[in-house]
Amino acid sequence: MKKECLTIIGTAHVSKESVEEVRNVISEQHPEVVAIELDANRYKRLINERDGVEEENISITKIIKEDKVGIFIASIILTVIQSKIGDELDVKPGSEMIAAIEAGEENDSEIALIDRDINITLQRTMNKMGAYEKLKFILTLIYSFFDDSDDDNEVESIEDLKKQDVLEEVMEYFEKTSPSVYEVLVKERDAYLAKSILEIEKDHVVAVVGAGHKKGINHYLDNVEEIPSLEELTDIEKKGLPWLKIILSLIPISFVAIFILALWKGVDISYSLLEFFLISGVFAFLGSILSGSKIQSAIVGFFVAVPCIIHPLFATGFLTGLTETKYRKFKRSDIVNLTKIENFKDLWHNAIFRILLVVIGTDIGVSIATLIILPSRVFIPLASKIFGG
Repeated sequence: MKKECLTIIGTAHVSKESVEEVRNVISEQHPEVVAIELDANRYKRLINERDGVEEENISITKIIKEDKVGIFIASIILTVIQSKIGDELDVKPGSEMIAAIEAGEENDSEIALIDRDINITLQRTMNKMGAYEKLKFILTLIYSFFDDSDDDNEVESIEDLKKQDVLEEVMEYFEKTSPSVYEVLVKERDAYLAKSILEIEKDHVVAVVGAGHKKGINHYLDNVEEIPSLEELTDIEKKGLPWLKIILSLIPISFVAIFILALWKGVDISYSLLEFFLISGVFAFLGSILSGSKIQSAIVGFFVAVPCIIHPLFATGFLTGLTETKYRKFKRSDIVNLTKIENFKDLWHNAIFRILLVVIGTDIGVSIATLIILPSRVFIPLASKIFGG
């Protein structure tokens, strides 16, 4: 790639003007390569959506087994917000990328996918964020979801984002409020996008990227020595000890320790064990069924509650949620349809919401049993017997 033959178009992802700009520039320049800010998965998804290809059912089992639950939930939130903005502006998210692909195909240009895998980006984001920053970021996203701005003002705001002074102000605010998120979503991807552009072998390139990346990409193109290695940009190993998991694991360990100590002291624990099983199971069952689950899912929750409480790597809600997916199929379109919800009835009929509600409801029921009911009904009285209180 020759720097002097490179054109970078900074777009707003839900902007009619950006769609037209992309088409016009590619048609006028006839580049050898059109580089787009997409990874392979997002490219496939956009093409399938354009061509009306039905998406396959999403496998919750696979998501949980691969430990991608957090990534999945984060992608839902981001998809919902972007689709909501797109609906308000009457522009489908990713329209400018489709325009770039189609204009490139009409021009016989090669299409280069230059963005990092979205799963790696989301995983690195979650790994970088602390608990407080995660909470603040989630609350901001929720506020964005329910915020009803004036449509005309929103159109102007979207187009204003492409203006350099406004864009810099927004990016500075983003960096200040969510430094870890900014580091991964913006700075790292600036470097990755620049690295990908530099690896294009043809000379004449038009790159279509979000407006927020244009300045950073140009910086790295002018300072190639500052671009981190591919390994540094794609490693998803979480550093440090998972303190929250360690602390939470101490709760079931203490339960087991009390039972073992009681046996060692010769205290009869048969009634306490029965209470432990029944209280855990009943609260898991109630949490699941009150969340609107199928009876089969609630029954699973009843029987797996005790082993899940004892084993910190398992969660009752996930298992009831997995069971629920067997009876409540959903597709990626259910994610997008979340943006069209106008009342609780619409929400109740969304398969994703129902499955996640079952997961959350079951875990709330088990948490009430574990943190409130079981200590007062089982373990404190048992400890009193052990220590003669």
